[in-house]
Amino acid sequence: MPELLKLFLDRIETPIGEMLLTTDAAGKVRSLDWNDHEQRMSTLLDRYYGKSRYTVEPAQNTQALRDVMKRYFAGDVAAIDEIPTEATGTAFQKSVWTELRNIPVGTSISYGTLAKRIERPKAVRAVGLANGSNPIGLIVPCHRVIGANGSLTGYGGGLPRKKWLLEHERMHAKGASLFAA
Repeated sequence: MPELLKLFLDRIETPIGEMLLTTDAAGKVRSLDWNDHEQRMSTLLDRYYGKSRYTVEPAQNTQALRDVMKRYFAGDVAAIDEIPTEATGTAFQKSVWTELRNIPVGTSISYGTLAKRIERPKAVRAVGLANGSNPIGLIVPCHRVIGANGSLTGYGGGLPRKKWLLEHERMHAKGASLFAA
């Protein structure tokens, strides 16, 4: 029988609600969600790791990630770029999630632009689905993807959080603009 994946869950108060941050023993973030979406996080963990193939233990400030998140919410919006992540998904999903981390803080891109960046310009809908399946929102900044017309579109944490995150990043990022090149 394979060894269980040991995960650690930290609950962090933020200006937009309690954040749930799950890390592995190496300190890599495996999931991030909000307390009002805890069931969704559990469902994703089950899907990606297998329902009885991992354990989750309460923890605080694993690998000093709580401190990094506090810096982010205090205005050091580039702090999240330091955080190591590990996500399980398809090769396509991982390509989308990797490219999300390349969107400069304080900027936004459209789903179409994201599809072009991963060299799949006709896969706009698939990019949207991969973006929506991102288990590490905020750190893998799916909130930075908006509609082609500049409108706010889906965010697993809710549109009010997405709006807050985008405004927070634009306010604190150097050289921020609505759209990235």
